[in-house]
This record gives sequence, structure tokens and C-alpha cells, in this order.
Amino acid sequence: KGMATPGRAGIPLGVMKVLDPRQLKPDITETERILTVLDETIVKLEITRLIPRVIGSLERYARMLGPEITSSLLEHQKLAVEIQHLLASPGNEESKRDVEQRLKCSLRNILRLFLANPLLYHGLKYKVRVRESAADVFIKAFMEFRDFTLERLLTSPDEEKEKIQFIKDISLRVEKNTEIISALQEELAAVIQTRDEELNKKDKMIENLKTSIEDLAKDCKAEIQHIMGEGENQQKEDEKASKYKCSRLKQEVQLLGARFNALVLEHRASELILRKEKCKAEREIQEWVQRYDTDMTEKQATYDELQAVFNDEKDQLSLLMEKHALLLQEYTEIEEERRMLKEKEEEAARMEARRNEAATYIQAFWKGYLVRSIYKSKLKKGKGKGR
Repeated sequence: KGMATPGRAGIPLGVMKVLDPRQLKPDITETERILTVLDETIVKLEITRLIPRVIGSLERYARMLGPEITSSLLEHQKLAVEIQHLLASPGNEESKRDVEQRLKCSLRNILRLFLANPLLYHGLKYKVRVRESAADVFIKAFMEFRDFTLERLLTSPDEEKEKIQFIKDISLRVEKNTEIISALQEELAAVIQTRDEELNKKDKMIENLKTSIEDLAKDCKAEIQHIMGEGENQQKEDEKASKYKCSRLKQEVQLLGARFNALVLEHRASELILRKEKCKAEREIQEWVQRYDTDMTEKQATYDELQAVFNDEKDQLSLLMEKHALLLQEYTEIEEERRMLKEKEEEAARMEARRNEAATYIQAFWKGYLVRSIYKSKLKKGKGKGR
């Protein structure tokens, strides 16, 4: 969001006018005339779309339409049925052309009657329900063409330059955002790899501690068993030797028991220390995980903001690219019209040159004819005098 506001604030006023057709208002007479023609064409298209539905329920709308329009619609329906029969049967092209011409005249007459009564057209528009068809798509496309024509008529060369510069700025901004996203993704991958390595080290350390504790417990158990075996053997031998040895062995057993207890206490203390170290390591791991989650949450929020800005700018770029394609197509059509006009002018010049050359030949022939006629008359007069 922080990046979207400055970017929109930097859009030139001319480009904003082009991007927002609602701010465009016709201020030239020619523009208003063109828009009037386009609006009238749209109204005619909508009326033409309603005509089949009205003809299908003519009895329902006859009172509303009036006798003149009703009779025109009936005549139009007859012509439509006739042209369908002619199209279904092969041959008879002259009749088809005649009926087609009459059908066109009938449609123009109906449109003239409807245009003369706008209230009737608006009433039918909201009363007659027409299913969506290809005509609706064409009307919608023609409306878009009307808006595009208005934008084109009201776009000055300076605004066109500003729009092109704005598209270039958006492209540069998209490239920068792409580089930032790539850098963030690489940083995220590095952080994830570092965390995995640290967790692997901690897991290995914990496994080593568990193995050490198990080995220590096994050693203690083996040593205790060994001591108990020696005590039993010594006790059997001392029973035969003397009571003194028996008491001595008892003292040794007590000493060994004390030693065993001391070893157990020592081992328990060592186990407690290892447990504390393990808990500390787990807390550190938890802290690292929480810190990583916090960092990733912040980075994800930043990434989402950048992604939102990127999507907005991408939509604007798509809109501008579509308008650029339409402008390029219109420019190509204009160039083609100019080429055809130039060819017609050259053809007219060639025809004019042929006419002048033919006129010159005719005048020369006529002058020769006059000279020969005068010369013949003089010869006849001369012969008459000689006689």
C-alpha cells in the first residue's frame, strides 16, 4: 500500500483523463456531432433488437404502438417471411434482391417512426423482455467503440506522449518489483536452510546425550552386578573362614553400598544437569522458531503488499496495452485509407491525361478536316472559273 499511493500520485493529469472516460466531456462541435451519430446508431440497434420480440407479441403491444407502426410491423413481418422462403429455395436472385431492398426500406421506415416517438421506444425498452443474444454483444461492443472514439477524439498529442511515458514508467516499476520479490525469495530460502541446519545440529546433540545417558546406566548396572557377585562369593568363602571375615565382608558390602549410592547420586546429578541442558536447548530452539515465525510473518506481509501493488500495476498495464493495440489498429486502417485514396487520385490523373490526349487528337483531326474542306472548296471554285 505504501508503494501504490506514490505511484498513483505520480500519474500525469492527461493520462488520468485518458484512463478515466467519465472525466471526458465533448467540447468541440465536430466531436458532439460524431457522438450524436454514434448515439443514434446505438438507439437504432436497440430498436432493431426489440422489433422481433414486438412482432412476436404484436396483439399485446398494438394499442401501445398505434395503427401506423402496427401496420409497418405487419408489413415487415410479411417481408421477413417472404425473404426466408426465397433464401430456402435456390435461384431467383433478382427476386431476392428486390425483397431485400423492400425489407431494408421497411426497417428504415420503422426506425424513423420509433425515433419520432422517443417515449414509445423507452417504454418498450423497459417493458419488453428480450433474451440475451449475439445482438447484445454487438451493441455492447459498439458502445465500447463509442467510448473509445470519444477518448481518441479528446486525446491530444501531449496527452498521448504522457500516456506512453506512463506505460514505460509502469514497466520499469514492474521490473523493480520483480527483482525485489526474487531477492526476498532468495533470502527466505537462505533463512530456511540455516534454520534446518541448526535444527539438525540440535537433534544430533540430543541423540548423543541420550546415548551417553544409556551407556552410563548400562555401565552402572554391570558394575553393580559384578560387585554383588563378588560379595556373594566372598561371603561363601568367609563363612568357612571365620566370623571376623564375615563382619569384615559386611563392612565391605556396606562400603560398596555407600559407593553405589554415591555413584547413583552422582549419576542422577549428571542426568539432572543433562536434562537442564536439554530443556535449555529446547527453549532456545523454541525461541528461534518463534523468532523465525515473526520474521517470516513480517516478510510475508511485506510480500503481500508488494504483490498487491504488482497486481494493480499489472492490471493498469494490461488496460493500457489493450488501448495501445486498438490505437495501432486504427492507425493501420487510416494508413490503408490514405493509400487507397492516393491510388484513386493517381488513377483519376491518368484518366485526365488520357482525356486530354484524346481531345488533342480529336482537335487535330477536326482542324485537318476543316483545312481539307476549305482546300477542296477552293479547288472546285478554281476549276469552275477555268471552264
